[in-house]
Amino acid sequence: MRVNDWIRARQVRVIAVDGSQIGVVDTDKAKQLAQEAGLDLVEVAPQETPPVCRIMDYGKFKYKQKKRTHQKKHHLSQLKELRLRPKTEDHDFQTKLGHARKFLARGDKVQVNMLFRGREMARIERGRDVLARFAEALKEIAKVEQAPRMEGRRMNMIIAARPSAAGVQKTETKKDTEPKPTNAKAKTS
Repeated sequence: MRVNDWIRARQVRVIAVDGSQIGVVDTDKAKQLAQEAGLDLVEVAPQETPPVCRIMDYGKFKYKQKKRTHQKKHHLSQLKELRLRPKTEDHDFQTKLGHARKFLARGDKVQVNMLFRGREMARIERGRDVLARFAEALKEIAKVEQAPRMEGRRMNMIIAARPSAAGVQKTETKKDTEPKPTNAKAKTS
C-alpha cells in the first residue's frame, strides 16, 4: 500500500475518517487534508480511476491487519498424555478427568497411560477396569479411538472428542411456546 508521499497519481478520490466521501481532489490537497487531521493518506484501491485513498492512522491499520491474520490461525489437534496407576485414588482420578475434558474441549486427543510397577503386573485387569471407568465417565463427550492394549509395563488407550452436534437444534412445538389459556370465566350450561 502506498502512503502519503508514495502516492503517484495526480488526482485521487478521498474518503474521510468517518467514511464519508470528500470527492476527487488533487493529491497535494488530499495530503494536506490528512496532515491537518494528524493522520495519513493511504491508497486503498490503486486499480480504480482515479485511485481511492482513505484518511486514516496507518500504524493502527497495520496493527489491526496483523492482529486479524494472527487470529485466523487454527488450533491443530495434539495428542495429550495422562498417566494413571491401578491404585489411583478417587480425587486424583477426578482431577485427571477434568484435565481430559479440558483437552477434549480444545479438540485434542487424549492418550491415557496405565503404568504398572512390580507386582501390579499380576493384576492387569485392575488397570483395565480403571481405564474402562475413565472411558465411561467421558462417553458423552468422547469416544474410545484405540481400545486399551498392553505395551511392556504400560497399558495405552486413546480417546478422541465426539463431533459436536452444533447444527442439530431442538425445535419447539407450537404447543410449548403458546401460553395456555386460563379458564377465568365460569362455565354456563
